[in-house]
Amino acid sequence: LGVFLTCTYTAKEATKKTKKAKLYVPQIDCDVKAGKIINPEFIAKCPPGCQDVKYRVYGTDIYASFSSVCNAAIHSGVIDNTGGKILVQKVAGHSGYRGSFSNGVRSLSLPRWRESFLVSEGKPRKGVTYPSTLEYSSSKSTAVKSGNVNVPTGDAVRKEDQTTPVPTPATQMATTTPTPTTTTTDPSTTVPQPTTTPAATRTTAAAAKTRPGLHRVRDMAFRGTSTSASNRNILRHNTGVQRQEPVATFQRAAGSPAHLAMETDSWKPGLSLFDTGFSSKEELNPKPLEPISQGNQNCKVDLSFLMDGSWSIGKRRFQLQKRFLGNVAQALGVGSAGPLMGIVQYGDDPSTEFNLKTYANSKDLRNAIEKIQQKGGLSNVGKALSFVNKNFFLDANGNRGGAPNVVVVMVDGWPTDRVEEASRLARESGINIFFVTVEAAAQSEKQNVIEPNFVDKAVCRTSGFYSINVPSWFSLHKVVQPLVKRVCDTDRLACSKTCLNSADIGFVIDGSSSVGTGNFRTVLQFVANISKEFEISDTDTRIGAVQYTYEQRLEFSFDKHSTKQDVLNAIKRISYWSGGTSTGAAISYTSEQLFSKSKPNKRKIMILITDGRSYDDVSMPAMAAHQNGVIAYSIGVAWAAPDELEAIASDPAKEHSFFVDEFDNLYRYVNQLIQNICTEFNSQPRN
Repeated sequence: LGVFLTCTYTAKEATKKTKKAKLYVPQIDCDVKAGKIINPEFIAKCPPGCQDVKYRVYGTDIYASFSSVCNAAIHSGVIDNTGGKILVQKVAGHSGYRGSFSNGVRSLSLPRWRESFLVSEGKPRKGVTYPSTLEYSSSKSTAVKSGNVNVPTGDAVRKEDQTTPVPTPATQMATTTPTPTTTTTDPSTTVPQPTTTPAATRTTAAAAKTRPGLHRVRDMAFRGTSTSASNRNILRHNTGVQRQEPVATFQRAAGSPAHLAMETDSWKPGLSLFDTGFSSKEELNPKPLEPISQGNQNCKVDLSFLMDGSWSIGKRRFQLQKRFLGNVAQALGVGSAGPLMGIVQYGDDPSTEFNLKTYANSKDLRNAIEKIQQKGGLSNVGKALSFVNKNFFLDANGNRGGAPNVVVVMVDGWPTDRVEEASRLARESGINIFFVTVEAAAQSEKQNVIEPNFVDKAVCRTSGFYSINVPSWFSLHKVVQPLVKRVCDTDRLACSKTCLNSADIGFVIDGSSSVGTGNFRTVLQFVANISKEFEISDTDTRIGAVQYTYEQRLEFSFDKHSTKQDVLNAIKRISYWSGGTSTGAAISYTSEQLFSKSKPNKRKIMILITDGRSYDDVSMPAMAAHQNGVIAYSIGVAWAAPDELEAIASDPAKEHSFFVDEFDNLYRYVNQLIQNICTEFNSQPRN
């Protein structure tokens, strides 16, 4: 008995000590990005003062991995500007990140990124062991002894993420860092599933009560209970419904979001991490009635029609709209190798009638369109665009990735909510927006339109190509062919272009004697690091390179290499030249030999890297390049002259010029440079 009691007492004491043991939480700086930390899940402590515009954040609730971890935590509301502990979980890359303003932080939009992360309260999850030391990745390769450059492969070094001095690389590599390990459990039983908030249910009685008073006065169909022709204004203007912002705010789902780490890019609507508040009536994929059609291969687009189901359109015109959509489906030539088409109907709330992969030929698609029932309600176009942006163009719904995303919005009269912000976010995600407006507001009705010039605020470009106005629903059939021709003209679908797939990027590399062989290899590594982040092909981003000393040499032109691997191999093969430093002459040479052959629809971006003052003038050649539409970035190392870097850079110079004290620190500016290129791309005018 005595032995038993002694063992029991010892076990209790050991348990107490175990419970009292505290996890050491490493501290990270405000500028640390999630992509720099290798650990898939970790708890860290953010310092005070991270709420600053210089610590950029991309996304809302789910953030691109080159966002500042701590500022993302402030944006999400997990901590405030005083800092605190946070839990970070890495998840798969996403096809689009939406910017928003939250908790005093403005996050930016981004079309896509290779890795994402989630931020939550800094409490350990059961069954997970967290590291007390974080493992950092380095963009720098090990020393190169041969004449070829090593394109980085993400080799890791370890860094003590504490207040103590950073250990040397040799010490770092010797350190053994534990990574989070999760006990083997069934995710379906341990991870709470997100709850969904169903859209407000409209009863049949309520719909029947509202419907008779909502038809516009035209061809004996009435829009209001009065016989006055101004009843259309009463419907649109005095609905008694509080206007909502077009962009639906994400809500955090209850429970841990860890299960997202096992998911792919696209989230199935039923398993979405965040509740959008929209209803969905997506049909199961029926067996095709005909063999799968290849379709019109000259029109490979993924197309969503936003169908107006509001009460304002009336029964008869709703039928005309369905007939029009059926004719469009027939004219498109729907098929697996051609256009794919889905339909979302909107009223008070949007819902998917069928997605891109539901029907694989025009005949089945036309039959399905005939069976669509009118939803009723208001004309909330902004809400519908937000829904499509977040839910429609997903891999799970048939989105093919390589085909442009196109939305055609059908509008009877004018929207009952605002469309500008929702449209901007959709465009930044690469969605081409067309509007077909029918029976637009008369002069006497324009005072009741919530958002004047809503079409110009919404479409991809304001040139008129993306908008068609039809005077009457009865003449809608006349625009079938013009609309099909426009959506199939993929060369003019400008909103499919993103910051990562629409540029001709020319690198101008200083090969002077002061650089040296080893540092020149580091510069090539920097060039490779930037290049590999872009989508490279003969129709997407293209890469060219010039090396200069007193003289200039075209290493390879824009049309030389059409794959990313070919470009990276070409960068490896560049040999160090050695000589003087005539930067001005190099800029002129690059303009003439490289950018003069740039495609008209490409953004011309020059990235110049130099380590010293030029022997000739740089300001005049740089000015000439700017006037020819070249966007210039300058990166100076060591003895580079700041005044010359500013003269070379496009305005504003502080966003286009960088300086590092030594070549080994060049890698620090890879993400910053790409961020600036994308930010500038998203802010370009749409005329």
